Amino acid sequence: MSVFIIAEAGVNHNGSLELAKKLIDVAVEAGVDAVKFQTFKAKNLVSKEAKKAKYQVENTGSNESQYEMLKKLELGFDEFVELKEYCDEKGIMFLSTPFDFESIEFLDSLGLEIFKIPSGEITNYPYLREIAKLKKRVILSTGMANMCEIEQALDVMEKFGTKRKNITVLHANTEYPTPMEDVNLKAMLTIKEAFKVDVGYSDHTLGIEVPVAAVAMGAVVIEKHFTLDKNMEGPDHKASLEPDELKAMVKAIRNIEIALGNGIKKPSKSESKNIEIARKVIVAKKNIKKGEKFSEENLTVKRAGKGISPMRWEEIIGKFADKDYKKDEKIQL
Repeated sequence: MSVFIIAEAGVNHNGSLELAKKLIDVAVEAGVDAVKFQTFKAKNLVSKEAKKAKYQVENTGSNESQYEMLKKLELGFDEFVELKEYCDEKGIMFLSTPFDFESIEFLDSLGLEIFKIPSGEITNYPYLREIAKLKKRVILSTGMANMCEIEQALDVMEKFGTKRKNITVLHANTEYPTPMEDVNLKAMLTIKEAFKVDVGYSDHTLGIEVPVAAVAMGAVVIEKHFTLDKNMEGPDHKASLEPDELKAMVKAIRNIEIALGNGIKKPSKSESKNIEIARKVIVAKKNIKKGEKFSEENLTVKRAGKGISPMRWEEIIGKFADKDYKKDEKIQL
């Protein structure tokens, strides 16, 4: 199964439908499987007194509330209809994370095949229940969560109709950008083993090496934020990949997928021709007369093409030469 790569546009459209379409174009060009946005009504998502996260303050200033910031980044349902149609035209899967009940209902009406649950909603029982009832494929992010909270979320999903086999759990860290020492990529394997689910990784580090490493460790889904320009105004641009970086990440992941192979250890097609060149065979260490006994003193091993493997050394020692051999000539039986 090919790794499912989600290019997370999020709110990096800055509230502009035109920019959102440009992000879709970039995602298509990069060769990802899906482009994902965030669907919300700011009034349903956050109170007007809610504070911004530290990284949001650093990236957007402290002169506005989280509500005011999100209100500017909100797209209307009609605009998401247009984005879904645009994705269909471009041949890329449209995804969007809902952040409230109204958005869940709306996205379901668009016919989404997959629902993405963000890290912040993993402890939101009513929200989990509503998505579970849809009985769709689910991708569940686990930033800020412990193992108990992941287990509880999975139990809620199963209780209300979503089978565990249809849930992919993403290891994540909800700091933008995530420091390398906080990635803890091995936790992805802990989740896989504990809950017997498919796992993936939602990355917020700078660069592309960590998601590539996650694929090598068995991730079947990778999610990564991207932007048109890291210097644009907005909360998530600085921790996002620019178009060329996104393309490089996809290429690296696809190469790693191929390189992982089937796990069967045997000579590959490309290297088989080198066996006779690189491996040594038993040859005469010096001139040997017919009838002379083969010994440690008159035999050695060298690269000489096709011949008797040195692994048969004990078998050859003590036998008698049935012909004359010149130095470096391959021994025959």
